[in-house]
Amino acid sequence: MITINDEKRQAGETAAQLITDGMTVGLGTGSTVAYFLEALAARIREEQLHIIGVTTSFKTAAQAQALGITIVDIDDAPTIDLTVDGADEVDVQMNGIKGGGAAFLMEKIVAKNSKRIVWIVDQQKVHQQLGSFPLPVEIVPFGHGKLVAEFAQQQLHPVLRLKDGEPVVTDMGHYIVDLHLEVIDQPEELGKYLDGRVGVVEHGLFLNIADEIIIGQEHGPAFLLRQNLQQ
Repeated sequence: MITINDEKRQAGETAAQLITDGMTVGLGTGSTVAYFLEALAARIREEQLHIIGVTTSFKTAAQAQALGITIVDIDDAPTIDLTVDGADEVDVQMNGIKGGGAAFLMEKIVAKNSKRIVWIVDQQKVHQQLGSFPLPVEIVPFGHGKLVAEFAQQQLHPVLRLKDGEPVVTDMGHYIVDLHLEVIDQPEELGKYLDGRVGVVEHGLFLNIADEIIIGQEHGPAFLLRQNLQQ
């Protein structure tokens, strides 16, 4: 019987086959991406591919460099041809929630500067609607308590993310508030609301961003394609 890790590996290895010689590749963050990085590194070694990577977190940068993948800063990179990233939850309209690994600000910057975006997930991450995974919101530390109070007043059920009793600090030096919503009926409206709040740096709603989603599953990967939604 196939396990969740098998599904993740399948999705990651499938995505690695999309990479061609000479590409600049956005390298996402997370456990599924780790399988992609291993498969990509193997192809680089075996096929002598010339690949440049742009990473979405310090953790991914360390993983990629340890595997021998050449890394450059996003500002020094040419156009990013393809970004492969994970997601914490996706819906059937190919929207997603990201940020469980606290890297969604960098992930969104890399995504916005990419020609093509592919997400890799196990099938347990796919739902009809978003919301079962708490929505991360990256906020500045100054005045964060006021913002959390506002979210609570708006019935967004905020919880400041902690580790060992202290706020989790992102690679960019910010805090994260997770909104426990259960169901997000109007993701676009929620995204606009969060975008308009002073002190919010970014949120984990990734709407109309992915071009393709590769879903690992028992009988081989499934694929969601943006072009099919538009037909």
